[in-house]
Amino acid sequence: MGRIKSALEIALERTESVKSDKGSIDQFEARQQGKKTANEFLENPGKNLEAELKKTPREQQASFKQGLFDVFISQLGLPVSKDDEKRVEALGRGLHAIIPDSRFSGLFKQFTQLLSRYLDEVAHYEEAIRRQYEPKLRQKEEELARRFGRKVQIDPFQDPEFLSFYNQHMNALKSDYQAAVDRVREETQRCFEGQRR
Repeated sequence: MGRIKSALEIALERTESVKSDKGSIDQFEARQQGKKTANEFLENPGKNLEAELKKTPREQQASFKQGLFDVFISQLGLPVSKDDEKRVEALGRGLHAIIPDSRFSGLFKQFTQLLSRYLDEVAHYEEAIRRQYEPKLRQKEEELARRFGRKVQIDPFQDPEFLSFYNQHMNALKSDYQAAVDRVREETQRCFEGQRR
């Protein structure tokens, strides 16, 4: 009968060939530091990202930049409000610090124009949707007023029918612009990979 091995013995046998590599650990830590620095930069866009890049040892630069890029590219998306324009501007500065390419600069300028147009269209769509639904909403308010004997005012966003109508139109707009954002992400990825070569 064979000897029964403990879980520790089995784990040690399986990891026997795995050796820790100081270089890979340093690269992993540099990437993590890049991610941390990127998040700090987005919180405080006044931070000098170029100085942080210069402080990083040459052999860890690629991993550090990859960490920065991972965070920045994940934040590239459609804005929710005009307040997000500052965040997008900080993203652009951060990406430009690691992709000092004129092609990228032009791409990001077009991207910010696209986002500005998107925010304008969102406001226009919202107004048009409200105007189009207004008669139906007034009709519902009048019906409720007759039923309860007093004036009733309905918040459109409390009406399930309006919400469905609103979401249908806004999601169509978002999907059109999201496709453009995805293309910008892909092109930004190509620019970044081109800088690494």
